[in-house]
Amino acid sequence: MEGVLSGFAVIAIVIAVGYGLGRRGTLGEQGIDVLTRLAFTVAGPALLFTTLAKADLSVLFSSRLLVTALSTAAVAGVFTAIGVLRRWGAGRTTIGALCSGYVNSGNLGIPIAAYVLGDASLVAPVLLFQVVLVTPVALTILDLSGTGEKGTPWQRLLTPLRNPIALGSLSGVVVSAAGLRVPGPVLEPLTLIGNMSVPAALLTFGMSLHGGAALDRGRDRQLVLLSVALKSLGQPAVAWALARGVFGLHGAPLLDVVVTSALPAAQNLFTYASRYRVAESLARESILLSTVVSVPVLVGVAAVLG
Repeated sequence: MEGVLSGFAVIAIVIAVGYGLGRRGTLGEQGIDVLTRLAFTVAGPALLFTTLAKADLSVLFSSRLLVTALSTAAVAGVFTAIGVLRRWGAGRTTIGALCSGYVNSGNLGIPIAAYVLGDASLVAPVLLFQVVLVTPVALTILDLSGTGEKGTPWQRLLTPLRNPIALGSLSGVVVSAAGLRVPGPVLEPLTLIGNMSVPAALLTFGMSLHGGAALDRGRDRQLVLLSVALKSLGQPAVAWALARGVFGLHGAPLLDVVVTSALPAAQNLFTYASRYRVAESLARESILLSTVVSVPVLVGVAAVLG
């Protein structure tokens, strides 16, 4: 319980600072763009590389990962199917699908895993799955939807390798899988740079809230409500059903997968939306609302299953 409240308190404070910066115009008109570029092209890739280079990749074969993967695919699939039927467009549908199933496994998931579940490493399968598979696939779709039919098939195949976030993730996995040890003079500067990623993303998110509508009354309103419902209620429900009914998990393992599935949408999704200039209000509002809704959901899950 304390871990849930502590995690949200940290996020709320940093976002509030960002909102104050945006309201006062401290960083100027280009402040959001600069922080977005910093998080997307430099700090984010560095954080993902240093995290995954030291990760135990055996978690990729755990039943918890399968529950995470299947529950993510289920809710993202529902949003995608509706998006295709309603013709929301590839970019908007991709961002909405991410907001429906991409959890905040880093700056919120880690403290909750440490203080609620008793082991911070329990969030590692979710983090690995999202940065190794979900992120490259989603960003590739966003890249291709922006370039249309331009480029050769070979260039399209190499799209993930041209994306800094995907490149940082995949490089870290390769280093870990090969059993390599990154030298200290290389690892320490990357770690220092990577430490800017989370605060930069949160500050950007907070700055974006200044002057923004609470909830768009147009088509974004439907997309936001759908993504929040899928993220905050649908994904933990699917995770519980799969973990209990298919994989036979009980006790602590069951609590682990349901709690991680009930985490809100990750703040870095707004960074992606800003980077590609697509569905920015959808990402911002979905993250905000899912964060608010996830508080009672996480508390309820911890109370019932804990």
